[in-house]
Amino acid sequence: MSENLDLVRSIYAAWERGDFSAADWADPNIELVYVDGPDPGSWRGLAGMAEGFLNTLTAWNDVTATADEYRELDDRRVLALDRRSARGKTSGLELEELRTEGATLWHVHDGKVVKLVLYWDRDRALADLGLKG
Repeated sequence: MSENLDLVRSIYAAWERGDFSAADWADPNIELVYVDGPDPGSWRGLAGMAEGFLNTLTAWNDVTATADEYRELDDRRVLALDRRSARGKTSGLELEELRTEGATLWHVHDGKVVKLVLYWDRDRALADLGLKG
């Protein structure tokens, strides 16, 4: 197993517990991209990544991300096919539970994640990367 895959697995171990607080794995100039979903956009740097994550995390309670499968695409990219779940919140009213089968593309260089591309739609991720399910 490669160091890149070990790194991605360690991040998911925290995310599966709903712990999104650590950022020591991220390059200071990381680029975060939400390709689709409720709030598509792109952010750069640690502060930008925090802002992008907070856009999602503040709208939901009990957010988790669990990897179903990992694919090493090359020596710099790991694709994680994942499931995300959360309970929505708006003005204290509970909304329906969110469950998605998505994917996250991790670009790693020198032991740090330099780009993180999140897809809420797994099929779109696979199509964008020219992969099969």
